[in-house]
Amino acid sequence: MSRRAAEAEIASGHITVNGKVSKLGDTVDPDTDTVRLKGRKIVPRGGGRVYIMLNKPVGVVSTLSDEEGRQCLADYIKNVGVRVFPIGRLDMYSDGLLLLTNDGEAANAVMHPSGGKTKVYRVVLSGKASGEDLNKLSSPMTIKERDGSDYTVAPCPVKLILSDEDKTVIEMTLHEGRNRQIRRMCETLGLRVRRLTRISEGGIELGSLPTGHWRHLTEDEISLLLPKK
Repeated sequence: MSRRAAEAEIASGHITVNGKVSKLGDTVDPDTDTVRLKGRKIVPRGGGRVYIMLNKPVGVVSTLSDEEGRQCLADYIKNVGVRVFPIGRLDMYSDGLLLLTNDGEAANAVMHPSGGKTKVYRVVLSGKASGEDLNKLSSPMTIKERDGSDYTVAPCPVKLILSDEDKTVIEMTLHEGRNRQIRRMCETLGLRVRRLTRISEGGIELGSLPTGHWRHLTEDEISLLLPKK
């Protein structure tokens, strides 16, 4: 239920902790305390820590709420059962793999550059890109930051998937996550991005998950997220 609904249940005396009626502001240890709603025992899901992937659709902002009323992640993960937050972002006009969790340590391990987590994107370009363009995309390139300053991005390996007169499809592997990096690299070369889809992050693959759907990560996938001890 929503937080507001939970507070209403608490105020109505419907929730008990260890047999005592709870009050707003009470704290609970899910490992030792027994919580009941109208007599029914509430059990934490997944031991408290949850890791999921979402195939984010185009047009959805990578936040849990939006002041402008645009579609956001909360519209797609209502039935997860616990509050999770996105690990990094995927711009509004891009789609594909977005990881979410309530484990701050795992999130930091993925987002921090020292973690060495690579991200793979499938990029559909308008028209036939030249071999020279693809070589430039895979080499160090200087792009403009939001404040107008120059920044040189690290080399991004490029794999050619398809090339014809109508479009060029490539996969790009990023070792860093500058804001709208791939779009800005393509703009620098005069290439128009038709579609940008993240298909992998840190070794975790999007696979065949349908657009707008989410699933829990497997144990093997979770091990790829967690910091190495």
